[in-house]
Amino acid sequence: MFDESYFSKGLLIKSLADSWKVTVKVLRLSHSNKLWGTPDVKCAQISNLTGRATGSDSGRPTMLIANLFVAPPIVGPKSTERGMKHGRKSKHNFKVSASEFPAFLPSEVEKITDPFARKLASRIERLPVHLSLAKTCIMSSCVKPKAQLDTSPLVLLHGFDSSCLEWRYTLPLLEEAGLETWAVDVLGWGFSDLEKLPSCSVASKRDHLYQFWESYIKRPMTLVGPSLGAAVAIDFVIKYPEAVDKLILIDASVYAEGTGNLAKLPKLVAYAGVYLLKSLPLRLYATSLTFNSLAWTTCLDWANIGRLHCLLPWWEDATVDFMISGGYNVSADIKQVKQKTLIIWGEDDQIIDNKLAVRLHCELPNAIIRQIPDCGHIPHVEKPAAVSKLITEFVQAECKIATPTFILS
Repeated sequence: MFDESYFSKGLLIKSLADSWKVTVKVLRLSHSNKLWGTPDVKCAQISNLTGRATGSDSGRPTMLIANLFVAPPIVGPKSTERGMKHGRKSKHNFKVSASEFPAFLPSEVEKITDPFARKLASRIERLPVHLSLAKTCIMSSCVKPKAQLDTSPLVLLHGFDSSCLEWRYTLPLLEEAGLETWAVDVLGWGFSDLEKLPSCSVASKRDHLYQFWESYIKRPMTLVGPSLGAAVAIDFVIKYPEAVDKLILIDASVYAEGTGNLAKLPKLVAYAGVYLLKSLPLRLYATSLTFNSLAWTTCLDWANIGRLHCLLPWWEDATVDFMISGGYNVSADIKQVKQKTLIIWGEDDQIIDNKLAVRLHCELPNAIIRQIPDCGHIPHVEKPAAVSKLITEFVQAECKIATPTFILS
């Protein structure tokens, strides 16, 4: 997923150049029929084009490619399989025909084979939301809960350049646990109808979420923000504290200083970067970079899921508008958050340093922290059972603030 700090460090241009080289190499390999063999060999060949990213400074430009060009890597290979096998086949019918998908989704959704993605995609709806800043109405995409309950609703956001499909493994588990669960697409991403494009700045994203909440949720919620979605959540709760009962932040990207120098780039350069952002070769590369030993067919399916929302005709304009608007800068606001907060962090996150998890816990006045072993930047897709358990316990019980504990086996 995306971390804005890379932009503020001035690494965008180098990353775009490196990314273009990867694209050319992948296309050459494919054209020359050298990208063949066993499925794992294919993914290994793509990963070897530039080498795996490391935690060192020299590896950060490569990691930016993984951050920027996959949105997000959709599922962890082994841990997720273990989590999803647990008594689920008898409870869910995952056979979704093409006719059951909403007509507004790109036709490429029919090519997706992942049953959980197909099932959640079939549930995506568009609801009218009146934007007070833009003085217009858009049809906003979301997944509604199967039933509205008396308990505090759970509202799931997503990371940069992603969609509600990011939650396709964890959302069913949360519903099984008895939680009223919404998955809401952040303005500018996901599958909303933006033919009449409003501003997609931070202020507009905040206004959109508030208007959605006021129209449909209407009571204090537990707001969940992964990666850049954590910055979205903090920005929202500072402005509208009455709308949020509790806060959950997952591998939070909250210390970046917006999009940095990107806001000053000519639009032509910004559009070039966005064009690369949805490149299938780069999405394949980033997926194989993030996870080990993936079958070729799995890599391809995940890449297609991650870029599905990019195929809507207004996606480029919306993404460029956000990038040049300056992005999120919420580090100074963190200490003002009064709500009880659960911080979830993947122990092996290679995108955001674990030290920032400790810093975030220290700066939030009313927070607990839980770390998930053998898990990277996207716990809710790598370890859905563990994340669901933590969220459910936090929502359903009074949170006792104590010394940070790192749990879950």
